[in-house]
Amino acid sequence: MEKLTSPGVTRAVLARFGIRARKKYGQNFLTDGNIVRGIVEAAGITKDDCVLEIGPGIGTMTQYLSEAAGTVVCVEIDETLRPVLSQTLEDCGNVEIIWGDVLKTDLKDLSERFNEGKPLKVVANLPYYVTTPILLRLLEDKGRFESITVMVQKEVAERICAGPGNKEYGALSLAVQYYSSPEVVLKVPPACFMPRPAVESAVLHLQAYEEPPVEADEKFMFALIRSSFNQRRKTLANGISHGFHYKGRVLTRKEAEEALAAIGLSPDIRGEKLSLEEFAALSRQLEKPEQ
Repeated sequence: MEKLTSPGVTRAVLARFGIRARKKYGQNFLTDGNIVRGIVEAAGITKDDCVLEIGPGIGTMTQYLSEAAGTVVCVEIDETLRPVLSQTLEDCGNVEIIWGDVLKTDLKDLSERFNEGKPLKVVANLPYYVTTPILLRLLEDKGRFESITVMVQKEVAERICAGPGNKEYGALSLAVQYYSSPEVVLKVPPACFMPRPAVESAVLHLQAYEEPPVEADEKFMFALIRSSFNQRRKTLANGISHGFHYKGRVLTRKEAEEALAAIGLSPDIRGEKLSLEEFAALSRQLEKPEQ
């Protein structure tokens, strides 16, 4: 089957099967061969790898992944794509397609069935409306994935990579950076898709950590982080005292201010100024019940 990385070939395949991009699934088909090759290269795929591709669409990137990887497992929610994938991937004997929603898929089972339980590499052109839930689902399944290389909205990529003091910095930045080391590896203009999205895109490579880079009770710390960013105009101590709830525990402003002082931070500091390491230190301090 001819490669799908050109607008003309993609348009012809879509017309042949009567396929139209479905807004309900956030479909935008990638048509630029240089970008597809760049994604596969950034993911560092070798014949030793089992790759999980989320949302193969009509098989554009799958064709390249098949050539580079040992095995490719695709999870696709849109069953109207069955006939087109059976043709576009007819020469790809190392590709398996699982029909369903990746958010409801047993990822442990996929790892055991296709890769002897070893970590997978994820490659995907993610639907923008479910980017965050999918990324967090993958990252929270610690040890299941070696790396995640995904196309996302450029603003989301910037938010994920942002550091303290940046206006884009927030709970999502901290969550992703707790589980992985993120890097923007490609910027992708709307002209590389069919139909063209209304936003610019970026390819994000997340190298998963074997162990988190900070020491803290994960759930307690993220409850703390969420409360810190719920109302960005408030000081961190105010945000915590109004929004922190974890296993029935709440925190007072006095507790928050004393914990901040104990780690050398001002009681008036805002959440967006704290690094992951500082949130971990604050979390460890606040885990101790007030005496």
